[in-house]
Amino acid sequence: MGIEIEELRKLLSNLSRAEKAQLLQWIVHDLGDDFPGIESDPAICGGEPRIMRTRIPVWLLVQAKKLGASEAILLESYPTLRAEDIVHAWAYNSAHRDAIDLHISENEETSFLA
Repeated sequence: MGIEIEELRKLLSNLSRAEKAQLLQWIVHDLGDDFPGIESDPAICGGEPRIMRTRIPVWLLVQAKKLGASEAILLESYPTLRAEDIVHAWAYNSAHRDAIDLHISENEETSFLA
């Protein structure tokens, strides 16, 4: 590999917040739909993106946050959830906001029909 991790760390510390955000966007784009800690399996949660090892859909965490739940409350409410899971969920939501908003909307509609 051309650049060592420690060199990257030093370069990163010299970047502005805007440059770091741009770099993050490039990395997310380069990863495509491969998000660590997030899985989609048609046999689990209807195929909705969810936290790996759990049945907790990303949209549920995003909606809880929108309704005012803190990360601490989420971790307390879902004992199988880890702090890094929440970070993965927020990153996934940032890259797929429209899809997550659609999942939220669809699930709100079904809860009213029940």
